[in-house]
Amino acid sequence: MVSTVLPRLISFEGAPRRAASVTERNVAALKSAYWVVLISGFFEPLLYLLSIGVGVGELVGDLTLPGGTVVSYAAFVAPAMLAASAMSGALAETTFNFFGKMKYMKLYDGILATPVRPFEIALGELAWAMLRGSLYSAAFLAVMVALDLTSPVRALVAFPAAVLVGFAFGGLGMALSTFMRSWQDFDLMGSAQFALFLFSGTFVPAEAYPAVLRWLVEVTPLYRAVHLVRGITVQGGGWAELLDVGYLLGLTALGLFVAGRRMGRLLCK
Repeated sequence: MVSTVLPRLISFEGAPRRAASVTERNVAALKSAYWVVLISGFFEPLLYLLSIGVGVGELVGDLTLPGGTVVSYAAFVAPAMLAASAMSGALAETTFNFFGKMKYMKLYDGILATPVRPFEIALGELAWAMLRGSLYSAAFLAVMVALDLTSPVRALVAFPAAVLVGFAFGGLGMALSTFMRSWQDFDLMGSAQFALFLFSGTFVPAEAYPAVLRWLVEVTPLYRAVHLVRGITVQGGGWAELLDVGYLLGLTALGLFVAGRRMGRLLCK
């Protein structure tokens, strides 16, 4: 009786199965050339790690973290590169690719002719994006272990944290994409992404910034992601990271909610 009262748009009965069908569609449509894109996306943060983390690290030396832990500069930068890699992989799928499917390929118009609803499309696309983000995270963690920048046990614990980072940015990316009018609007998103990459405690501790700027840095999603991953891979994790987990879970839920509602308005006119 409840299902007859609630709008079909937000009905969750059978949602996981229908969302999985959207993910399966993307897997079935995967082409061999796509693997080149996947591989190229992994090498960007790796090159940053080798050039800045290792190269510049020879000049910087060791850093003392707020908790008193002393780490090499490469070990300080590596978790940030991992978080940035998870962010980039998720955003690549849930912004440009998602927008193209929705606005130009009209793929979702056809899917809505089936029992799949807008929220389930968003959930399925997010799961597909996380397949890409998880590959990046797993490969990068393997590199960190090989370079002795973290331990294998901490790397295993950091993997689900990196997946959570991807979910958060994937949800955020889809929500923002529903407001985009053309490809040119993504220039603003690219600028914002690059600013986050530079000013999220990536290359210097947040404590190095002036008080006002530090407050702005610490409320950004990439900083929370970097803080979470760095806390696990370098310091072993603690209660402070629970705030980061809550922040990222909330961002994921908000992104999915907004994306589902916006897609319902745009596609179900």
